[in-house]
Amino acid sequence: MAYDETTAERIRKVLSKRADVVEKKMMGGLCFLVTGGMCCSVSGKGGLLVRIDPEAQTTILREPHVRPMEMGARTMKGFVRVAPAGYRTDAALRTWVMRGICALASRSVQASPNLSKGSRRK
Repeated sequence: MAYDETTAERIRKVLSKRADVVEKKMMGGLCFLVTGGMCCSVSGKGGLLVRIDPEAQTTILREPHVRPMEMGARTMKGFVRVAPAGYRTDAALRTWVMRGICALASRSVQASPNLSKGSRRK
């Protein structure tokens, strides 16, 4: 199933002033990466996949049009799926995209595993 091009264009508009955005087709949809991390994705299954603060997941799941992100039998912590009714307006879409950006910014920086000077990750 193809992702919703109209929603993708709306997200592009929200992120248009940022220079650190990359679009990447993956997971059956179109992901928007900000500073190298996935902020949100227009899902091929319908709706929007948004990164959130895992500590706020229980609260966010109580909001209308929001459900857990599931991959197979596993529920993904730190992501939610938002139905189209949840981002119908531009203001609502902007709120979800900004939540994704804030969740990226608040991620704890993980220490690199013993990278010596001059070595590169592949």
